[in-house]
Amino acid sequence: MKAVLHDVYGPPEVLRVEETDRPVPAEGEVLVRVHAAGVDPGVWHLTSGLPYLIRAAGFGLRAPKQRIRGLAVSGQVDTVGPGVTRFRPGDEVYGIAAGAFAEYACAKADRLAHRPANLTHAQSAAVPVSGPTALQAVRDAGRLKPGQRVLVIGAAGGVGTFAVQIAKALGAHVTGVCSTGKADLIRSLGADEVIDHTRTDVTDGGRRYDLVLDIAGNRPLALLRRTLTLDGTLVIVGGENGGRWTGGSGRQVRALLLSLFLRQRLRGLMASEHHADLDTLTGLIESGEVTPVLDRTYPLAEAPQAVNDLMAGRSRGKLVIQVRGD
Repeated sequence: MKAVLHDVYGPPEVLRVEETDRPVPAEGEVLVRVHAAGVDPGVWHLTSGLPYLIRAAGFGLRAPKQRIRGLAVSGQVDTVGPGVTRFRPGDEVYGIAAGAFAEYACAKADRLAHRPANLTHAQSAAVPVSGPTALQAVRDAGRLKPGQRVLVIGAAGGVGTFAVQIAKALGAHVTGVCSTGKADLIRSLGADEVIDHTRTDVTDGGRRYDLVLDIAGNRPLALLRRTLTLDGTLVIVGGENGGRWTGGSGRQVRALLLSLFLRQRLRGLMASEHHADLDTLTGLIESGEVTPVLDRTYPLAEAPQAVNDLMAGRSRGKLVIQVRGD
């Protein structure tokens, strides 16, 4: 089969398409015939080996243990491994599969769900990483209640576009923060207000929110606290400017420690992967309350360009690798 793989850490250009062996599902796994795969910041981190903390976490100190990149997948069940009863060959699924940038990928059955009936495979592949992250940030870490005021910083990105819609579906008043050219997109997703960060400093203390989501940002905690009510909640989702050793995780740790001494809740999010959240998102998608924002697709051979475009901020919503037609 064809797959996007690499043997050394480095920029996206180290990724290449080659023929490799088709994986075989182990106990509790499913072999997915991949139609499309989402492009997420995690792909860049695992390609570059940065921050160095991820290498120590088991992904390979000197070289990547998992040679094939990609996580979010949409496709069709080819075969099931021993012990799998939730799926059978032919089922349309989406979820998390290590090595999704390939014609076939193995996934743990508990990280897959039946994909939404009203989406294409390309749209479905945009959901499994960003959608659950947004859901957990709003519902779990943020403890959102109907009627609360929510500020989504980074509203036009993959996680942000889902967060705006999920917060609205849960009954919040939503303000999205983005650049000038993306304001119309955020309004179309249901945001009650949009702030252009190139013209307005959202941390000037002029407005206060019950919940603030800081997505892939790097603003100091002291400034972000100025956007919160006295007992408001800040949820930090990712962050790309924390240095080569720990990345954005240092700011999340500082937020948690500082929160011990405040009425305000400061939280970092480490999103988990489970089919239950995908099932919840399927319901929201099929009801029309949430729609993945698919910017554009790339063929398998252009995976390096897709990763470059994502990390350079050249996207509105999600980028997807189209492996097969829908």
